Amino acid sequence: MKELIACCGLDCEKCDARIATVNNDDALRDKTARLWSKMNHVPITAEMINCMGCRTDGVKTPYCSSMCEIRKCVLKKGLGTCGGCPELENCETIGAVLENSPDALINLKSMK
Repeated sequence: MKELIACCGLDCEKCDARIATVNNDDALRDKTARLWSKMNHVPITAEMINCMGCRTDGVKTPYCSSMCEIRKCVLKKGLGTCGGCPELENCETIGAVLENSPDALINLKSMK
């Protein structure tokens, strides 16, 4: 389970992109693409909805693989997750995630 906690503390096991990938569920890929497009105001296609998890080997969504500033920061600092960073609770980069998902902070603190 711990490898399925993303750099930001979100649980990849609960992510629709991972669920769609693991189950090869094209209907869920389509639903997720439409929802994420609307939420993020960017075009996201069902073909982009393929991910095995932020910190695991295998395919990742384009956002997770190359655009996520949180993941970039964790990799640059050589950390496993933001949980190992002394700036965690004052970090602007991860702030919105922690604000919107209290479980992410709990996950990160449990991984220290």
